[in-house]
Amino acid sequence: MRLRDVALFVPCYVDQLAPRVAWATVRVLERAGCRVHYDAEQTCCGQPFLNTGALPEATRLARRHAERFVGHDTVVAPSGSCVATVRRRFSELGVGAEGPDPQSRTRTFELAEFLVDELGVPELGARFPHRVAVLQGCHGLRDLGLGPGSEGGPDAPARRDVVSLLLDRVAGLERVEASRPDDCCGFGGTFAVKYPELSARMGRARMADFAAAEFVVGTDVSCLLHLEGLRARAGQGPRPVHLAEVLASGAET
Repeated sequence: MRLRDVALFVPCYVDQLAPRVAWATVRVLERAGCRVHYDAEQTCCGQPFLNTGALPEATRLARRHAERFVGHDTVVAPSGSCVATVRRRFSELGVGAEGPDPQSRTRTFELAEFLVDELGVPELGARFPHRVAVLQGCHGLRDLGLGPGSEGGPDAPARRDVVSLLLDRVAGLERVEASRPDDCCGFGGTFAVKYPELSARMGRARMADFAAAEFVVGTDVSCLLHLEGLRARAGQGPRPVHLAEVLASGAET
């Protein structure tokens, strides 16, 4: 089997707060037939600065990010929000449209969409015998089209739920459907800092909707950490876990 070369983009908050997700991503990609390359000099893509309007700082970080990944045909990250920043928002900063590698933004993929759209849902040998609910991240859902959004209406074009497609191939896993599958969890980056009470209220609503599950699976560590904080304070509720960790479970290493 011909190995596909993939550059691993590890978001800064994953590196600092949940490095296990980065390692799980490596295991999943290797199981999918990829040769993974990692540049230890990569840093933040600039998303937090962009979201708060600090455009000079965001532009500097975005340019550095683009420079680190020049020459790679495929870049994969376990984060819908960071990939959405690279693909959709770098252009607002004038980054990536010119230079030595003008197509680099379009070749950056979120892990789930890469596995489904680029590799065709590979067999990963994962096993996770638990009841699982899916947390649809807002950036992945609406910026990357990782699944259908309810606000689109009956005439909106159908979109595949790539996370559920992958979970349906995990042995022993039972998906639990939420009544409001695409509501925001309330994190929203700096939104949680500016409006902590509202953020927590939205998060508690999501956790209540996931009450029948043992685990909540998502594609953004930031959202999952937000829900984990609420679960810890409440002393109950399903445990948030990243998709990469589920897909790596039970797989040979």
